[in-house]
Amino acid sequence: MNSRIIILCIFLLVAPSAVQSQDKPTIQLSAYGELYYGFDFNQPQDNNRPSYIVSHNRHNEVNLNLVYLKAAYEAKKIRANIALMTGTYANANLANEPGVLKNIFEANAGVKLSRKHALWLDAGVMPSHIGFESAIGKDNRTLTRSLMADNSPYFETGAKLNYTSRNEKWYIALLTLNGWQNIQRPAGNSTPAFGGQITYKPTDKLTLNYSNLVCNLQPDSNRRWRWYHNFYAIYSPIKKLEIIAACDIGAQQFAKGSDTFMLWYTPVLIARYKLSKTIAVAARGEYFYDLNAVITNIRLQTWGYSLNMDYSITKHAMLRIEGKLYNSSDNVFVLDNKMVNNNGVVTAALCVAF
Repeated sequence: MNSRIIILCIFLLVAPSAVQSQDKPTIQLSAYGELYYGFDFNQPQDNNRPSYIVSHNRHNEVNLNLVYLKAAYEAKKIRANIALMTGTYANANLANEPGVLKNIFEANAGVKLSRKHALWLDAGVMPSHIGFESAIGKDNRTLTRSLMADNSPYFETGAKLNYTSRNEKWYIALLTLNGWQNIQRPAGNSTPAFGGQITYKPTDKLTLNYSNLVCNLQPDSNRRWRWYHNFYAIYSPIKKLEIIAACDIGAQQFAKGSDTFMLWYTPVLIARYKLSKTIAVAARGEYFYDLNAVITNIRLQTWGYSLNMDYSITKHAMLRIEGKLYNSSDNVFVLDNKMVNNNGVVTAALCVAF
């Protein structure tokens, strides 16, 4: 699916509805920008942070992580979104996409399939159904993303059949996709990916989620199936406090047709507390285990610790600062042309949304 086909689909779906619908369709325009400065104490010579870091990944320079402009159309039976982006996030996360596809943040349209129920079919480039962290910095509890988020899909391309219960306690989705965070499939790959999601909110204080994805990233001649499972719980015992516990587990075939699978997993714990209407603090602990270098291309047994503070200047602007330390069982980081087992970074950002 290329950008012209996506945009054409949106217009074909939206244009008739704008004329015929009697439920007063709306078009909402929005924008987001995130300016950041990061200092990596290992001081990489090329100013790039490790390859498995795709957000806020530049060292010792002021840069844009993500900037996008978005238009969202909504009617009773039709909805559509299109957003174009730029920034270091786009450069790192869509490096394998050709041409202007690198600049697509969202491009999707949806049709409601039931009069009585919230049953929708959406298709196009969409936010990922995996994880509680997104590419939009202001929506996350800490400035930088966890290793879990940076090494699982931020976006997906395909079709999603999704249902929300009337009491909004249940959300269920089934998906067929172009692969593991692809807009177009790699050359020689004809295998679709499949995924699912179940979210349950028994109370306003608790959210439980399970998502999965089954895909193949290789050409058909070397097909190796990958299974990925995402679990998280979000709990707010009091209004000012939010606690998130999550664990992702992945497995990939060692070789085509093999019964041997290479495993990786990553638990995360985050707590965020609002000190006032304008100030919030957060702490994150995480562990990333990938001894087979399936995801990160290096053998990782790494702990991560983060402290974050947010200051809301206005409802449209937020200042953020975060200190983060990685400590690994092996010497996997570079400092002064020597391999070391730790890496520290301080990042500051200004997030603006309209």
